[in-house]
Amino acid sequence: MTSQDSSPPRPLEVALLASVFVVAACGLLYELAAGAIASYLLGDSVLQFSTIIGTYLFAMGAGSWLSRFFERQLPAHFLRIELLVALVGGALPAILFIANAYAPGAFRFLLYALVLAVGTLVGLEIPLVMRILKRNVALKELVSQVLTFDYLGALAVSLAFPLVLVPQLGLIRTGLLFGLMNAAVALWALWLFRHELRQWRAHAVACGLTLGALAAGLAAADQITTLAEDHFYQDRIVFTASTPYQRIVVTSGKTGHRLFLNGNLQFAERDEYRYHEALVHPVMSAHGAPKKVAVLGGGDGMAVREVLKYASVESVTLVELDPAMTTLFSRQEALTRLNGDALKSPRLTIVNADAFQWLDRSTDTFDVVIVDFPDPTNFAIGKLYTNSFYALLDRHLAASGYAVIQTTSPLVARKSFWTVVGTIESVGLQTAPYHANVPSFGEWGFVVASRRPFKQAGMLPPDLQFLNLQTLPALFDFPQDMARVPAEVNRLSNQALVHTYEQEWGKVTH
Repeated sequence: MTSQDSSPPRPLEVALLASVFVVAACGLLYELAAGAIASYLLGDSVLQFSTIIGTYLFAMGAGSWLSRFFERQLPAHFLRIELLVALVGGALPAILFIANAYAPGAFRFLLYALVLAVGTLVGLEIPLVMRILKRNVALKELVSQVLTFDYLGALAVSLAFPLVLVPQLGLIRTGLLFGLMNAAVALWALWLFRHELRQWRAHAVACGLTLGALAAGLAAADQITTLAEDHFYQDRIVFTASTPYQRIVVTSGKTGHRLFLNGNLQFAERDEYRYHEALVHPVMSAHGAPKKVAVLGGGDGMAVREVLKYASVESVTLVELDPAMTTLFSRQEALTRLNGDALKSPRLTIVNADAFQWLDRSTDTFDVVIVDFPDPTNFAIGKLYTNSFYALLDRHLAASGYAVIQTTSPLVARKSFWTVVGTIESVGLQTAPYHANVPSFGEWGFVVASRRPFKQAGMLPPDLQFLNLQTLPALFDFPQDMARVPAEVNRLSNQALVHTYEQEWGKVTH
């Protein structure tokens, strides 16, 4: 080892290695942000993250190859690339949200174009840093040091992104903040290489303009979000939150409040009673006198509201993954009015947990289980529609108990609906499929699952707005265009339902 190898690192080397840490963190952040936005807006998180990661890595490889053409004035090239990454990467979330609101047809093209651009620029960064450092550090030490800081930066942001950044700042602010960090690296390079840069003043102006633009964007992040979401959701937005699990948006308009999760409508105030009455009362009333009830999903409390109309109910366990949902719908006055303060009932116990894991751990059995999950737009939700999940559900049903599962539209997504029916039957449960018209959604489907044959109710609560004993039997009658079709069982190993669902709804939404 030469004396140069054993000498302590110079301030220039430390500064550049620290820059590698920041550069790696920012590059991965932009990749994660693109994947998260694509998952929110396009569904199928595995597909979106896989294609975006693949595109990003390909672009990095292309950038690394292009770096061979940068031979002179390496610090100047590095500074320019940092400023470009800061602008393109930092603005990426804001651009994509605005594009989704104002030019949805161009969203997918723009998504991959931005990922290619950022990946190419990030691919240029590290080779240039290594060549700058090579002037002072032996190759053996150089590679290990650069890779160490590169991986440490990636580790730091991969942990902070879902746990801190998105929940606390949101995607638009997070992108702009990391753009500022990239610009700060450029500013740092401006000072470090002030004696080598031929056009120092021009570089200084570029740094100032980039930092100013990103800082202005960060200051206006709320207005940018409002601009995009108000146009997308049409009605006035009264509440938004980005949690580790989803993007929650509540709007208010002429027809009342509406709830959106990741851009998908969950209920509309004007007709949510149709959905929730159809979901809850056929099984509750058919049971006769249910005492223990579980509601899986349904953190808005609407299903719990309907369950509590039965005097026989002694306890309700609400299992909702996202605590932000149960907090929102137990505290916001306009929303607690909708659910009748159901989430504050002394008969209710709220469990914020993954329903799959909770069923696996719990030993309780229930007279009725209401399963009110979002549609299977991605594999994380799709696992809650698999035969593995329904086998767990079976373990928690009392011998005379009933479960009901909301099951997308049997008209729009006919094969998806019957896939769920067949999957429930594959674990030995009997099924009684039915449907109801909910204007905000159209024709919507449900499935009763039980160990005994389902018998329709002889009595319903007196204050219902939609259901009555005369119209209830019609819900179980399927016209020809919604009749059963062959469908494979949805398993954890294949998640066939997610692909079928995306294909069927894609014909309507694209």
